Amino acid sequence: MRRGAYLLNLGLVPYAEAFELQRSLAGAVSQGAIPETVVFLEHPAVVTVGRRTEADLELHIPAGADVEIAETDRGGKSTFHGPGQLVCYPILDLGNHGKDVKRYVRNLEEALIRTLDAFELEGLRYEGLTGVWMAPSGGQGPRKLASIGVHVARWVTTHGYALNVGLDPAPFTEWITACGLEDAQFTTMTQELGRPVAVEDVRPAAIDAVAEVFELSFEELPADDAGLWAQPIHASLAAR
Repeated sequence: MRRGAYLLNLGLVPYAEAFELQRSLAGAVSQGAIPETVVFLEHPAVVTVGRRTEADLELHIPAGADVEIAETDRGGKSTFHGPGQLVCYPILDLGNHGKDVKRYVRNLEEALIRTLDAFELEGLRYEGLTGVWMAPSGGQGPRKLASIGVHVARWVTTHGYALNVGLDPAPFTEWITACGLEDAQFTTMTQELGRPVAVEDVRPAAIDAVAEVFELSFEELPADDAGLWAQPIHASLAAR
């Protein structure tokens, strides 16, 4: 039987606003004030640095680049977000999903793989690496298509995955050493399919995949309701 959950389908949201929204939602979920909630959105151009980021080695953003740099509490190293990338932030209570962080990350990868399968793309895992990749082809090595970075406090999750749909992947290699991987190549669904793909084309498959993998039944909230959860009391509960 699937567990009831909220779905927030948002548009382009600045990173700081989305971060505060996640904290508020996590606090509310941890107290049982609201059901588990999954947020889908896009971000304006931003480089986020995780807790293991070595900024002096990883960041080489050119002067004048129109990009924000944001610190965050997720695991992992630096990554890039921008329009044309579908970001998923599941605010889940892992008490309902096995209390196993490694299993949770594998499930996020599985949701991504199922999303790509709907477009006849075969996403792959590689031992020792998080995220989802495309197999080597045409003289190219493995190409990273989706990144994962999570934070878990009191068994409630924040952050999640970022799937490259139609954005320019150049910042992953030209602006940063993304995910701390020196020689990694990055790609997009548009590049792999050889035709334009929009985030809105991918959302339905991504929503279905998350619902299937985590056994959730979504009730979609109007986007305007997102502001209801940005409450100081909820955010303070998440920080405890």
